[in-house]
Amino acid sequence: MPEFDLAIRGGTVITASDTVRADVGVRGGRIVAVAEGIADAARVIDASGLLVLPGGIDSHVHIAQDPGPGIVMADDFASATRAAAAGGNTCVMPFAVQPRGSSLRSAVDAYRAKAEGQCHVDVAIHMIISDPSEAVLGQELPALVADGYTSFKVFMTYDNLVLNDRQLLDVFHVARREGARVMVHAEGYDAIRYLSDRLERAGETKPYGHALSRPEVVEREAAHRAISHAELIDLPIVIVHVSGREATEQIAWAQARGLKIRAETCPQYLTLTAEHMKGLGLEDPMAGAKYVCSPPPRDVESQEAVWSGIRRGIFDVVSSDHSPFRYDDPQGKLNPRGKTSFRWIPNGIPGIETRLPVFFSEGVSKGRISLNQFAALTATNHARMYGLYPRKGSIAPGFDADLTLWDPNRRETIRQEILHHGSDYTPWEGFDVTGWPVMTIAGGQVIAEDGKVLSEPGRGRVLDRAVDPAERRQA
Repeated sequence: MPEFDLAIRGGTVITASDTVRADVGVRGGRIVAVAEGIADAARVIDASGLLVLPGGIDSHVHIAQDPGPGIVMADDFASATRAAAAGGNTCVMPFAVQPRGSSLRSAVDAYRAKAEGQCHVDVAIHMIISDPSEAVLGQELPALVADGYTSFKVFMTYDNLVLNDRQLLDVFHVARREGARVMVHAEGYDAIRYLSDRLERAGETKPYGHALSRPEVVEREAAHRAISHAELIDLPIVIVHVSGREATEQIAWAQARGLKIRAETCPQYLTLTAEHMKGLGLEDPMAGAKYVCSPPPRDVESQEAVWSGIRRGIFDVVSSDHSPFRYDDPQGKLNPRGKTSFRWIPNGIPGIETRLPVFFSEGVSKGRISLNQFAALTATNHARMYGLYPRKGSIAPGFDADLTLWDPNRRETIRQEILHHGSDYTPWEGFDVTGWPVMTIAGGQVIAEDGKVLSEPGRGRVLDRAVDPAERRQA
């Protein structure tokens, strides 16, 4: 029998720390050798002229959630993970949402049941805590962390999700004791409601009003407040989907003081602006709804501030914050209430399939970041932060054989017609990129090649994770 199930030959292997011309040998779904020459394999893939990258890990995606009455999310687990695979990803991390007044455990179990048997790539589930009752904090949350759900998200805005300051402190306290990783959506709830009310009274109800209702100061204030709470509790946190200069400055300030504050941004904050919400040049007055997400994209100056933060190491990960809705759909962006006010337009844009090409093109191809930084920001750091390392996130013996073969010179134009998600549009329609995933390998199997997904739903696993003992602190 051949020594290896699969050999990937002739490529340039990229990790967060190294760039080397090497072959990769796979057996039993895991990498068993990275060597100068691997010959004895059942299948050989010629990667000459290609980069061999760790499979992308998208640690912030929304899949098959219930957005509320009359609204339907565009992706289930099958369609979202199909799109992820086509875009060079081998693991995604969605959220089980606790409805107010409900059991956190029940929400997690029900969400996991949706995922089982439906995924093309591996999935690891975060939680969203909306109701930190005594039962949740005293019993359910500690038990769920012990069972492998080691990360959760909290919100500082949205009617059905917002936690007040005391609740945030209580949740942080439990996370510190149990060693859980906390993600924070940092936008000020009362400020947004105040501005939204004023804008509506002034007749500013079109999609661009969404950007006006959530200026940078709203994100800056909430980021600072979250950082202050984390400092008080002595808890590492992740400020997610950072959109611009002011929140970036708060995070840099905290990091300079030695606080353990991590940061995430997304391609929309590197390429889109609030002007897109005006639908300029388009006849459809609601076209700007396609770009409504929270926080909203800012301006070119904010884009450069975030790029600067990436280069300086302020940001740890680049995720998609994939939150897909159909545009031309009464249960999506064009729902009846959304036509009356920006307040009711579903928040979120699709991006699970386009994250890697957009970020590679704007980052590596334009000389803003190195290949090693790209690997760290799109795979390795995600695995390290969320308990998947050393199973995932790099290319070395013992890791899952999750790899993406990448053509750094291939030019493509992003178009809805070539994508695999459940949405009926992409915010990056007509966006030209240089650099493209040509093959996605997960667990040693080729699951996507040249834009075609070859795997079947159910190939991907739902993963449990372990807490790093170093993250536990006496609280």
